[in-house]
Amino acid sequence: MANIGSETSRIYRALEAGKEARAESAFARFQELVDLTIKYGRADASPMLRHALLEELCRFRELYCKAFLERDLTELAAFNRYLDQFSREKL
Repeated sequence: MANIGSETSRIYRALEAGKEARAESAFARFQELVDLTIKYGRADASPMLRHALLEELCRFRELYCKAFLERDLTELAAFNRYLDQFSREKL
Protein backbone atom coordinates (compact mmCIF):
# COMPACT_ATOMS: atom_id res chain seq x y z
CA MET A 1 0.00 0.00 0.00
CA ALA A 2 2.93 2.33 0.64
CA ASN A 3 4.09 1.86 -2.96
CA ILE A 4 0.60 2.58 -4.22
CA GLY A 5 0.59 5.70 -2.05
CA SER A 6 3.86 6.83 -3.62
CA GLU A 7 2.28 6.71 -7.05
CA THR A 8 -0.86 8.55 -5.93
CA SER A 9 1.38 11.29 -4.52
CA ARG A 10 3.21 11.51 -7.84
CA ILE A 11 -0.10 11.72 -9.67
CA TYR A 12 -1.37 14.50 -7.43
CA ARG A 13 1.82 16.56 -7.64
CA ALA A 14 1.96 16.17 -11.43
CA LEU A 15 -1.65 17.26 -11.86
CA GLU A 16 -1.11 20.23 -9.58
CA ALA A 17 1.87 21.26 -11.69
CA GLY A 18 -0.05 20.75 -14.94
CA LYS A 19 2.22 17.91 -16.08
CA GLU A 20 -0.35 15.66 -17.74
CA ALA A 21 2.12 13.19 -19.29
CA ARG A 22 3.83 12.63 -15.94
CA ALA A 23 0.44 12.16 -14.24
CA GLU A 24 -0.64 9.65 -16.88
CA SER A 25 2.51 7.56 -16.50
CA ALA A 26 2.20 7.56 -12.70
CA PHE A 27 -1.45 6.58 -13.10
CA ALA A 28 -0.44 3.61 -15.26
CA ARG A 29 2.02 2.51 -12.53
CA PHE A 30 -0.71 3.00 -9.91
CA GLN A 31 -3.06 0.73 -11.85
CA GLU A 32 -0.38 -1.91 -12.28
CA LEU A 33 0.45 -1.92 -8.55
CA VAL A 34 -3.20 -2.11 -7.52
CA ASP A 35 -3.88 -4.89 -10.02
CA LEU A 36 -0.89 -6.89 -8.74
CA THR A 37 -2.05 -6.39 -5.17
CA ILE A 38 -5.52 -7.59 -6.12
CA LYS A 39 -4.07 -10.61 -7.90
CA TYR A 40 -1.53 -11.67 -5.27
CA GLY A 41 -2.65 -9.75 -2.17
CA ARG A 42 -2.48 -11.34 1.24
CA ALA A 43 -2.15 -15.05 0.57
CA ASP A 44 -1.73 -15.62 4.33
CA ALA A 45 -5.19 -14.20 5.11
CA SER A 46 -8.18 -16.41 5.79
CA PRO A 47 -10.53 -16.81 2.81
CA MET A 48 -13.14 -14.58 4.43
CA LEU A 49 -10.63 -11.82 5.24
CA ARG A 50 -9.03 -12.12 1.80
CA HIS A 51 -12.44 -11.66 0.17
CA ALA A 52 -13.15 -8.55 2.25
CA LEU A 53 -9.71 -7.08 1.48
CA LEU A 54 -10.11 -7.71 -2.23
CA GLU A 55 -13.57 -6.17 -2.23
CA GLU A 56 -12.26 -3.02 -0.55
CA LEU A 57 -9.24 -2.79 -2.84
CA CYS A 58 -11.41 -3.13 -5.94
CA ARG A 59 -13.73 -0.40 -4.66
CA PHE A 60 -10.72 1.81 -3.84
CA ARG A 61 -9.39 1.32 -7.39
CA GLU A 62 -12.77 2.22 -8.87
CA LEU A 63 -13.14 5.41 -6.81
CA TYR A 64 -9.55 6.51 -7.35
CA CYS A 65 -9.79 6.02 -11.12
CA LYS A 66 -13.00 8.04 -11.17
CA ALA A 67 -11.35 10.89 -9.25
CA PHE A 68 -8.34 10.79 -11.56
CA LEU A 69 -10.39 10.83 -14.75
CA GLU A 70 -12.46 13.73 -13.42
CA ARG A 71 -9.25 15.48 -12.26
CA ASP A 72 -10.87 15.96 -8.84
CA LEU A 73 -7.85 17.25 -6.88
CA THR A 74 -9.83 17.47 -3.63
CA GLU A 75 -10.72 13.79 -3.78
CA LEU A 76 -7.21 12.80 -4.89
CA ALA A 77 -5.76 14.71 -1.92
CA ALA A 78 -8.09 12.80 0.42
CA PHE A 79 -6.82 9.50 -0.99
CA ASN A 80 -3.25 10.68 -0.45
CA ARG A 81 -3.95 11.49 3.20
CA TYR A 82 -5.40 8.00 3.68
CA LEU A 83 -2.46 6.27 1.97
CA ASP A 84 0.13 8.34 3.86
CA GLN A 85 -0.52 6.27 6.97
CA PHE A 86 0.90 3.18 5.23
CA SER A 87 4.24 4.86 4.56
CA ARG A 88 4.55 5.94 8.20
CA GLU A 89 3.63 2.57 9.67
CA LYS A 90 6.34 0.99 11.77
CA LEU A 91 7.24 -2.58 10.90
